[in-house]
Amino acid sequence: MKFKLVCSDVDGTLLSSKNDVSDFTISEINRIKETHRIVLVSARMPQSMTYLQNRLGITNQPIICYNGALILDGNRETFSEVIGLNTVEKIYKISEKYEVKLGLYYNKEWYVEETSERVEKEIKHTKTIPIFKTTGQTLTDWNTRNISAHKIMLMGTKTSTDTIFPQLKHELGKQINIYRSNDTLIEIAPISVSKLSAIQMLLSSAESLTDVISFGDNYNDIEMLQHSGCGVAMGNARDEVKAIANYTTLKNIEHGVAHFIKKHL
Repeated sequence: MKFKLVCSDVDGTLLSSKNDVSDFTISEINRIKETHRIVLVSARMPQSMTYLQNRLGITNQPIICYNGALILDGNRETFSEVIGLNTVEKIYKISEKYEVKLGLYYNKEWYVEETSERVEKEIKHTKTIPIFKTTGQTLTDWNTRNISAHKIMLMGTKTSTDTIFPQLKHELGKQINIYRSNDTLIEIAPISVSKLSAIQMLLSSAESLTDVISFGDNYNDIEMLQHSGCGVAMGNARDEVKAIANYTTLKNIEHGVAHFIKKHL
């Protein structure tokens, strides 16, 4: 297989544990990084990706953060798209009714109202620290600074998430990208971006999506895998992802990305 870009999701894909890549993955990336551009593509915030870049030795490459809403090349911001602040405020009002908590993300900033099991897991797994502030205070601050969210994480129970998801889809579905990470989490991004749109921005005039091989496991990876020259689903991927992929490799905990690279690249 001949490709120029290797684009990989992070959680459930490149990571063999909750927060790190395996030595096998590092060795395979090192083997191909002189002949391929290796781009991490994730819903994560920047600093929870750059430590992985360091581990893999690919700090000279850009990263696609927040499902395509932010692209960084080193410290240089090459693309940024946020959710309108009015829309963020509407999401906040809806979530308040169901006691669903928000995680608000802008560039390298992460805001939550209070700690929780979910927040502590994210601190541990992404090696980032949130700013504790009420959502109302954060939105007032953002209004003053004329900024808004690259991503919103809604954290509830299965019942509250089941209830709020269709309401958000109905009321704001034309203004935001919205998908469920799991039974209790909803992730929201700007409507105009995706992992695929961000990858397209990184292509040179001499490149096309046929030059891209991509790896993923979740709903937000489907479009990326469908339109890449080769889309590879993980063994642990959702069935819907496997159904549209060209190949299915081993599970992330079995170093599926590295195994596929070793065999095919």
